[in-house]
Amino acid sequence: MKLLLKGIGASPGHVKGKARLFSPGDDLSDFKENDILVTRLTDPSMVQAMIKAAAIITDIGGIISHPAILSREMGIPCIVNTKKATKKIKTGMNLYVDGERGKIYVLD
Repeated sequence: MKLLLKGIGASPGHVKGKARLFSPGDDLSDFKENDILVTRLTDPSMVQAMIKAAAIITDIGGIISHPAILSREMGIPCIVNTKKATKKIKTGMNLYVDGERGKIYVLD
């Protein structure tokens, strides 16, 4: 594993999965169960994708932001405030998300 990004661990947990860049208005049918949702910041229009997600990673946000609160309610890892997740992570990348330490790794 190679460390890719750090952010704020907003919801604990560890998960491996495929990244999926997702923006408000994107087609939900493209988002698969257990994808890792990567976005600038979530909004209420993305809740259906969030429900399917194995983890959430955002560019901005804090521990009381929308993705942080919902991910804790859903029991999935969340890392916010990475500053550049949507620039460094590409759809399909295999990631390991450490929601406790706020670290995102690329799997070989």
